[in-house]
Amino acid sequence: MFPDIATCPSADAPPCAGPLTSLLTPAVQLPPQACDCHFHILGPADRYPYSPNRIYTPPDCLVPDYVALRNCLGLSRCVVVQPSVYGSDNTVLVETLRTMGDDARGVVVLDDTAGPGELADLHALGVRGVRVNLVDVQRPGADLPVDRLLRLQERVAPLGWHLELLVPVDQHPDLYEALHRFDVPLVFGHMGYPTIGTPLTHPGMAAMLALMQEGRAWAKLTAPYRLETGEPPYHRAQTIARWLVAQCPRQVVWGTDWPHVMVKTRMPHDVELLEVTAQWIEAPHLRHAIFAENPARLYQWH
Repeated sequence: MFPDIATCPSADAPPCAGPLTSLLTPAVQLPPQACDCHFHILGPADRYPYSPNRIYTPPDCLVPDYVALRNCLGLSRCVVVQPSVYGSDNTVLVETLRTMGDDARGVVVLDDTAGPGELADLHALGVRGVRVNLVDVQRPGADLPVDRLLRLQERVAPLGWHLELLVPVDQHPDLYEALHRFDVPLVFGHMGYPTIGTPLTHPGMAAMLALMQEGRAWAKLTAPYRLETGEPPYHRAQTIARWLVAQCPRQVVWGTDWPHVMVKTRMPHDVELLEVTAQWIEAPHLRHAIFAENPARLYQWH
């Protein structure tokens, strides 16, 4: 039997490395109800084939692997985010939520066919947001798809969901004008995913910060290795993270970004990433907010 084309690497979807699997105990102790606000489950690929339009081919990274890591890091809650390799097929994410129960929330990708009944079912399982990925696609667009985002808002606002945007904010200096009209919360992945070398004074960065200061937006402290070519302690990511936390401590959450797909530097260890983040957030009240209190508000644990 020949393998499914959607499970095999190709020139347009090369293989990427898997995460480090050793389980280490972090030196930092997290607050109760600490939450990983960004991870992915991938595979089994022979059962859940990847989209033919993907730009990478990951190894299987499964729920038991993640749960072992989560427990080792001292986390209680988690948010599974739809990866680009599955497009709008949320089957794996749904199965993950069913397996993990109320300690998990989800962020899906929606196509135009999902109706109110399906959205209500997703909400009952723990979905609280919709992801729009403008980076990990074969043909990234130059403009923000504002009309598409407004249509998504109309569909998810009755459920109290947010829109999660993976978009380099520095490529959109008019970001504030485009997004300040939105009524649902906006969540910027990877600290706004700025291009290497982008200053904090860039209009796109300033726009993200303004939306956060108004309570309209949030930022995820995730994937520092995607913001620079260096290695831990990730000095550039540290600068951005501390800037966001200093200005908007109630609008920031943290996540592992496990299993770290398409890493272009050396593969980091998750304990290393957690300890680096803890160095950025030294005050106990800020750690409690970013690791526990803020996620409980954003993802509606009541």
